[in-house]
Amino acid sequence: MRKQQTKVCTLNTWSLGGWNAQRHHRAGKAVSLVMGFGRWLLVCLVIVVGCVSAAYAQKRPTTIPHPQTSASLTIQTEPNAIVWLDEIRRGTTDAAGKLALTKVSAGRHVLRVRASGFKEAALPLLPGRRGNVVMHLLRTTDEAELAFQQAEEALEKAKDDEARKKAVEFYRRAVQLRPTFAAAHLGMARALMDLNQYENALAEIEATRRVRPIYPEASAVEGRVYREMAFADEAVKSFQRAIREGRGFQPEAYVGLARVYEDRGQYEEAIREYQIAIKQLSDSEPVIYQLLGAAFEKVQKYKEAVAAYEKYLQLAPNGSLAPAVRSILDQVRRQAAGQELSPN
Repeated sequence: MRKQQTKVCTLNTWSLGGWNAQRHHRAGKAVSLVMGFGRWLLVCLVIVVGCVSAAYAQKRPTTIPHPQTSASLTIQTEPNAIVWLDEIRRGTTDAAGKLALTKVSAGRHVLRVRASGFKEAALPLLPGRRGNVVMHLLRTTDEAELAFQQAEEALEKAKDDEARKKAVEFYRRAVQLRPTFAAAHLGMARALMDLNQYENALAEIEATRRVRPIYPEASAVEGRVYREMAFADEAVKSFQRAIREGRGFQPEAYVGLARVYEDRGQYEEAIREYQIAIKQLSDSEPVIYQLLGAAFEKVQKYKEAVAAYEKYLQLAPNGSLAPAVRSILDQVRRQAAGQELSPN
């Protein structure tokens, strides 16, 4: 039927146009032949180009992104200086002012150094930075800075509540001299938490946020305070806020979440949070391996527990928990006999 309709249309066209229609038809036919030939050439050209492109694509090596590798840095600065990398404390320099940092991932980092009697300094590190990094610190006469340094040292060395109260006095002097000293407000919150003065600790965190509204560490400390107060839901919200503020990087908050999950008996969830924290801490806090080992024991994954405990002892053979870990390790090894190590 379609062929008949086409034929009728063609006949009608001829009858309407006469000789001009015939002439136009012949011209159109010639043009059609030329256009047909052109299309044929174009198709051939496309095929040839396609083949060449395919051949070139096969020969061209595929670019594969290299996995991020860790590097080492040696920090050279003042003796007994505390060194942070991306707000993670990585250690203290020796008597010569040196500290070797391992497991430094590719990418940008921020190095921060503090030494007693000197002005704290920070240095951005460009991607791929390796080798020696020299940090020159300047002496300071800033009374607020010096009081803060005394407070930090007192809190780190504190063994009892009297020593912690002394640290609070130093922190309070620092914020009196400089009310906008966010780090001093936060340090005082930590000291007050250790003294079980939770409401006062929360008040200092609020003071911190008035100066620095987005402060991941402050939110993590807030979560710890709420957990100590047995306000688990509020603690989780604060830990999650810390992680958001840190754009996913806040190991103290991940450890805090793990502790809350353990309190609730959610050990698999706790294990997941501990493992995230370990990756972010670059083995700078061996105690997390002890906590991870205990969580693995709770779910009867004894081989994983053994691996975690052994890692703790490797990193901290003389640590405060080392005797206790060694005492239970043999028993856990016996329990692990015959078990398959589950993949992470």
